[in-house]
Amino acid sequence: MSSKVVFKKSATAAGGWSALWSCAQALMQSTSLISGIKTALKVNQPDGFAGPGAAFASSSPSPSIAVCENGVKALASEMTEKRVTEAFFQEYTVSELRTFSDFDLEDQGRLTVPLRYNKITDRYNEISWADAFKEIGAELRALKKRGDGVFYTSGRISNEAAFLYQLLGRILGVTSFPSSTDFGHEASGIALEEAIGTRQGTVRLEDFEKADAIFVFGLNPGTTHPLMMPLLRDAAARGAQVVSFNPLKECGMERFSDPHSRLELMRFGSSPVASHFFTPKPGGDMAAVRGMAKAIFAWDYERILTHSILDRVFIDENCGGFEEFEKIAELTTWKEIEDQSGLTRDQIEAAALIYVQADRPIITWGTGICQHKHSVATIREFMNLLFLRGKVCKAGAGAAPISGNINSSGLHRMGVTSHPSETFLDRLQQVFNFEAETQGGAQAAETVKLMNERKLRVFFGLGGNFARAAPDTQLTEHALRQCRLTVNIASKLNRTHLMTGALSYILPCLGHSEVDIQRTGEQMVSIEDMFSKLHGSTGVNQPAAEGLMSEPAIISALARATMGNKHVNWSAFLDDYDVIREKIEEVVPELIGLNTKIRTPEGFTVPHAVSLRQWKTAKGRAEFSSYSLPLATVAQKASKASKLTFILQGLRSPEQFNTSIYKFEDRYRGVYASRKVVFVNPADMRRAGLAPGDTVDITNASDDKRQRKLLDFQVVPFNTPPGCIASYFPEVNAVLPAESVADQSGTPTAKSIAVTLSKSRRRA
Repeated sequence: MSSKVVFKKSATAAGGWSALWSCAQALMQSTSLISGIKTALKVNQPDGFAGPGAAFASSSPSPSIAVCENGVKALASEMTEKRVTEAFFQEYTVSELRTFSDFDLEDQGRLTVPLRYNKITDRYNEISWADAFKEIGAELRALKKRGDGVFYTSGRISNEAAFLYQLLGRILGVTSFPSSTDFGHEASGIALEEAIGTRQGTVRLEDFEKADAIFVFGLNPGTTHPLMMPLLRDAAARGAQVVSFNPLKECGMERFSDPHSRLELMRFGSSPVASHFFTPKPGGDMAAVRGMAKAIFAWDYERILTHSILDRVFIDENCGGFEEFEKIAELTTWKEIEDQSGLTRDQIEAAALIYVQADRPIITWGTGICQHKHSVATIREFMNLLFLRGKVCKAGAGAAPISGNINSSGLHRMGVTSHPSETFLDRLQQVFNFEAETQGGAQAAETVKLMNERKLRVFFGLGGNFARAAPDTQLTEHALRQCRLTVNIASKLNRTHLMTGALSYILPCLGHSEVDIQRTGEQMVSIEDMFSKLHGSTGVNQPAAEGLMSEPAIISALARATMGNKHVNWSAFLDDYDVIREKIEEVVPELIGLNTKIRTPEGFTVPHAVSLRQWKTAKGRAEFSSYSLPLATVAQKASKASKLTFILQGLRSPEQFNTSIYKFEDRYRGVYASRKVVFVNPADMRRAGLAPGDTVDITNASDDKRQRKLLDFQVVPFNTPPGCIASYFPEVNAVLPAESVADQSGTPTAKSIAVTLSKSRRRA
């Protein structure tokens, strides 16, 4: 990777020819363009497979490519013709591989054979599947004698794999089942469950086509969810108000050129998206929404004798806690709101006016909301705003958390969580006749601490790249290396595989696009999208290598080698995935008929009690919250520190999907050839004595006496809020303390990292 950044003119719109060309390059570099396009035509189709990219995808049939830029690049990465064999590991020791960049590791290609780490030679060697299962099984059987383990999961895996994975772990006594959701939208699940009794949002995909106002908080869909862009563009075209709340004004929210529109491409045209932009301070969204509610209360008082702005019938019939919220909104001063949000009262009232004038408003949000200390409280504030006007159970209106991975919702429904419900555990125990541990386990960030303390001695990773996704990179890597056993099921090599325990194994698996044939024939898996719709996924390409196993098959075979078929017929699961789904139906009653329903062209939507105004909360009502605003956000604290103290937030480029990096460029921000950049407000640059292109060191400003530093990052002028800087995830995780997590959810606070900038002693 070049260390010298190249500046070019930023793109003026998301999508368009640049997105098509970037996708074509990705396909041509990995496989042939024709085979890539043929496979892409099967993505998210009834006779195809679920795309391996972002979660925002329609599961409805489409005659054209139903995959976005993210999905095409993830697919191209999966279809690469490069292969990693044992010969590669004979060429490099694990210590040498740790010097490779993350890009270079994944760029080696698809893993092809099971591997076992040899601590003496510091190399991975090929091992047979049978021997791998036998050895890992012996270690897992001894798990309780050495302490607990952690079963980590990526949100990209299927429901069938997720269900078997947690079943295996729970029979072994494991309680810690963190997932990629812990790093992203766990706060959404907790807040929604408290407010309305379900972890899922209330909005379906078709609601975006009916909304007359869409409020987008902490989300940059042009980069992270390109398939969302046509919906926002179409909403704006029909006159809906699209309102952006984001510390950074992203070009994707300004204009969009649809790569699927031939007419727009021929004209080199683009369409406006957001009608209004508000740039709060990092973590200031809660205060901004509190201000909107405060304005609505004031206007309602003024018009109480003629027409109420509030939906008092909805509130009286469905909600609890209204009086407490009304009181705390009244007691919150406008000075507090303005100081914390970074917005003026006029700006907040303008946003409130758009909201009250809308008949069908949607509030949608991303990790820009979830990765703050008070994230759960902020999302509860969104729900308060929707409750005030009864906009939760109405077509075209409601709450829409936008998650990053294709099956984040499915993971929790399948029981992949450190805190399952009593109902789920009871059913699981009844169906499989065993006694599960009822005490909750650790969230993802907490496992880093526990592994370092050797209280968790086994790390089992089903997909993902924990070493890069987790906070406090150096501490996380050290934690993994303290384990007795590390096992990773993966399709490509990544950093986590190099953080070896005393015993370490890599088990290669099939990709989403590849045919999975077991004893009873070709198999199908299921995926649940962010709108609670489940659909089948059947691969179409030949496996990357002979002998590759699917994730459900690996887990079933490993479980059989670990405990036999005495209590669970793992052999039946291995032979026929319909048998897995039959057991899922027994444990998860809302999925009765799963085997039949996922074979229908459009899949099926899981029934949503909220649509019937049934609230499965503790009190059986939709619950207002009455959180006080934080005494001070991290941004407020930093503003009172030295002139070189800033709030750093992690962001993504269009050339990455989560921790996977495809190119070292960001055409939307005009940065090429390097990711070692930090975006700084020009006024802050002058205040700190910095010039464009200067190299700086970024040092965490926490007081725990542990040094966390990023070296030689180049300064790029960008229109960030004063005191706010930004750089790329996952690199910023190196300066994010593992203990800096959100209240209740335990999510790392990757959007509000207090750091200092200092000029580098050496030139990049």
